[in-house]
Amino acid sequence: MPINHKLLPLYRTLAALCGLYILVFGIVALTRTPGLGTFAQDGLPTVLGLRANRAFAILSVVVGLVILAGAVIGGKLDRWINLYGGLVFLVAGMAMLILLNTDLDFLGFTVSTCIVSFIIGMVLFSAGLYGKVGSREEQAVEDDFRSGRLADPADHAWTGDKDATGSPATSSRRFA
Repeated sequence: MPINHKLLPLYRTLAALCGLYILVFGIVALTRTPGLGTFAQDGLPTVLGLRANRAFAILSVVVGLVILAGAVIGGKLDRWINLYGGLVFLVAGMAMLILLNTDLDFLGFTVSTCIVSFIIGMVLFSAGLYGKVGSREEQAVEDDFRSGRLADPADHAWTGDKDATGSPATSSRRFA
């Protein structure tokens, strides 16, 4: 993964916008679902194009705050929040797509909610992939490696090679 990618501010901004959308969705959904049960599935109001029950609204507020906090703090924390958050959104979208129209659809998802979950997941995951930060020296070594001017700077353990203790041995062989 590139270190200090030149589009890092763009990816960070996109992640922050995703977090802001999720937060606003959650807050508006909380105001529109006061009489509904926490895990209601019928008669759900539409908020910003998506249906929501109270559980989904509360979850959205918490997740939106976490993503926004990561974008504001930045650095390695932002990268890991975006990577794992993106994966969670992708898996949740797929799981809820499988559970649509069943009693297990406890968040009241629809197909459009699953699609939005996939889009947000891809944006966050991409932001996490390109959100790696490091020093100028680390960036220079990585750039030299990617351009073919330098061998792989990391020493990788080869799973087929074992040392005397039985643990994977490192080798002088390099990738690339």
